[in-house]
Amino acid sequence: MRFKSCLIPLTAIFAIASAAEASAEAMVREQKVISSAGARTMVDACTAWAERNHVTVAMSVLDWAGNLIESHAMEGAAANAIDTALLKAKSALRWRRPTSEMNKIVRTGQNLAPTFMHDFPQPGALPIVVDGEVIGSMGVSSADGEKCAQAAIDAVLNKQRAAAP
Repeated sequence: MRFKSCLIPLTAIFAIASAAEASAEAMVREQKVISSAGARTMVDACTAWAERNHVTVAMSVLDWAGNLIESHAMEGAAANAIDTALLKAKSALRWRRPTSEMNKIVRTGQNLAPTFMHDFPQPGALPIVVDGEVIGSMGVSSADGEKCAQAAIDAVLNKQRAAAP
């Protein structure tokens, strides 16, 4: 009888160990990141777009955690342009949507949280999405910034797809 009661706890221990191994695997995931070269390519592509469209902008590219990877202001950009680009990029990353969408939501009163959370819900920034995963954001200090950011994101992602085997 005494031996039989010891089997139950041992069985339970093995079950717990198996569950711990399974959950440990679920606790780890791969994270896509935007490289420094990718961020620089985005800035170059956005600069080219801005030059073609006769716009002077500043740009900020953030990684998935909100770290600044690349920042650039074109010659002649306004003094507040770099700050504006960075604030827009942070807002797009936090809300995981274009800042133009956030602007509409705030202006219609559907959600005022971006304003009291010190975000900057002004058009000009996009999240960078790869395979449905937000890996960063790009903010541009212009009302047409989302067009510039989209051209930049497309340039990098299309280059990435072309390089894939």
